[in-house]
This record gives sequence, structure tokens and C-alpha cells, in this order.
Amino acid sequence: QVQLVESGGGLVQAGGSLRLSCAASGRTFSRYAMGWFRQAPGKEREFVAGWSEGNTDYADSVKGRFTISRDNAKNTVYLQMNSLKPEDTAVYYCAARTRPTIGVFTTGAAYDYWGQGTQVTVSS
Repeated sequence: QVQLVESGGGLVQAGGSLRLSCAASGRTFSRYAMGWFRQAPGKEREFVAGWSEGNTDYADSVKGRFTISRDNAKNTVYLQMNSLKPEDTAVYYCAARTRPTIGVFTTGAAYDYWGQGTQVTVSS
């Protein structure tokens, strides 16, 4: 069983930055593929960024603005969000895949565990 706890969300003005953190339990965290997803009101959950075996992938809408990184010593994955826009407003979820993996997965069904989410609100 893996527990994921997100933090770092909040209210920020357009153009600002936030860094989300996701702390994970588990002794084999370094093997997990990790992802960030988000869900805005009235919309489906969407892929934001993923990390797997040293490879990363991003949704087109966040490329060049968001960066996913991880610190295996701290069992933590981060999402640095810069140049935030009002359309980035959503609940952001961290996800972990503990099954064997090849490549970065961009669909939610590929992940095994989810955090509770953290709200990010970008004002115009």
C-alpha cells in the first residue's frame, strides 16, 4: 500500500509560481513511475506531467511552464509551476504506478495510487 500526500497548493495571481509536493510512503519509491493530474470544475481529469525511469512528459498546455522532478532520498515528487494562468486552476493530484513500467504513462488508469489532491487557484 502506498500513501501519497500532496501539499503546496494555494491562491496565486496570473504569472506567478507555485511548487507542489507529493510525499510518498514505500521503501521502493525510486522505482515508482509518478504523475501529476488535474481536474477543473466540470471537466474531466487530465494528465499534466509524468516521470518514469528518468524520462518525463508533459501536457502540451503546460510545456515550458511546468517541471516535474523527484527526490528519491525524500520520497517526494515535485511539480514546479511557473507563468501560471487562470486556466491552470484545478485540483492537482499526484499518482504513483508501482507495477513494472516502460515509458511515461499519460492516462489515469495506468496509475495504482492517488493522493487526496491540492487546490490551485490562479486569479486574473
